[in-house]
Amino acid sequence: MKQKRAYRYRCYPTRAQAAVLARTFGCARFVYNWALRLRIAAYAQRGERVSYADTSAALTLLKQQPETVWLNEVSSVPTQQTLRHLDRAFRNFYEGRTQYPSFHTKHGPQAAEYTTSAFRCDARARTLTLAKMDSPLHIHWSRPLPDGTTPTTVTLSRDTAGRYFVSILLEAEIAPLPQVAAQVGIDLGLHDLVVLNSGEKVGNPRFFQQDEQRLAKAQRRHAKKQRDSKNREKARVKVARIPARIADRRRDFLHQLSTHIIRENQTICVESLRVKQMAQHPTLAKAISDVGWGELVRQVEYKAAWYGRTLVRIDQWYPSSKRCHACGHVLDDLSLATRQWTCPECGTVHDRDVNAAQNILAVGLTVAACGETVRPAKASARVGAAQRSRNPLA
Repeated sequence: MKQKRAYRYRCYPTRAQAAVLARTFGCARFVYNWALRLRIAAYAQRGERVSYADTSAALTLLKQQPETVWLNEVSSVPTQQTLRHLDRAFRNFYEGRTQYPSFHTKHGPQAAEYTTSAFRCDARARTLTLAKMDSPLHIHWSRPLPDGTTPTTVTLSRDTAGRYFVSILLEAEIAPLPQVAAQVGIDLGLHDLVVLNSGEKVGNPRFFQQDEQRLAKAQRRHAKKQRDSKNREKARVKVARIPARIADRRRDFLHQLSTHIIRENQTICVESLRVKQMAQHPTLAKAISDVGWGELVRQVEYKAAWYGRTLVRIDQWYPSSKRCHACGHVLDDLSLATRQWTCPECGTVHDRDVNAAQNILAVGLTVAACGETVRPAKASARVGAAQRSRNPLA
């Protein structure tokens, strides 16, 4: 079965190509903000919802106006794709998946999407030429594209550190991995990023904490530069490079970890965590944002779909840490500082995280077999939901 897959590469455009991309990014950003203002005004003044077809027709008229005729200097495909992205953003908002669409800024990440009519890609020769460009882009092909595949879309992006990337989306056959008998329960934490039911622990690298002082120093230097000066722009780029390095290292680490988990196990059981709500914790917000739980689970989820593995999510309120996996007794309370505890019923000594992983595996297998959401059996485990929402790691 063919799966959609994106291949992302670093690219190094020439000065002329960078100028074309800068104009394309600017036009795409302008059209996005213009269409967003159009939708906001239509709903505020007349209570109407503007569709993609309406904005597409309005864009045709906009390009004919003397003051915006410069929109015709770039390829029409990225600006048209921008309207589709805005329409998808509104659909996601109406369906409760995201927040209300916001305006794009000049100094934020930039992107332009090209469809098949606006680029030429030769996988064998490893060349990619975009519309309005005379020569192919200089791309660092870190891995080859699959043979016999045809890209459907190409997205050029530039991050805040000034780096260019190209993402090539295509449909390719992904061979499933050989089936294995291993099953794993995963407990996510802050001291150890991942704790498995077997007792194996993967520590938390704390990438942001490693570079936090460097980032603060760079930000102080940036704040002292004169506004709108070249030195301030240089300082801004130095600041942007540090979070980019942190994100790259975290992403690479999580990819290696998620791939290892997928290769070694047939069934993976994890908790359903609301990371955004947990990141509002008054003292642990920075650590929760640094650890990358959501990204790890996201990677495990799509890799499981690719390679024929099963991912099971259990209920977020299941008392995995407070429940004895040996006899099923549930503690009334268990503070975050308590790393080991003894069951008052059977006397079993538990490592908090390993016990949680064992419970997650047992409940996950029950969910996979019964197809139901498993809830705590004892009333004492359901009491104090408001307290757990204030301290979600307890």
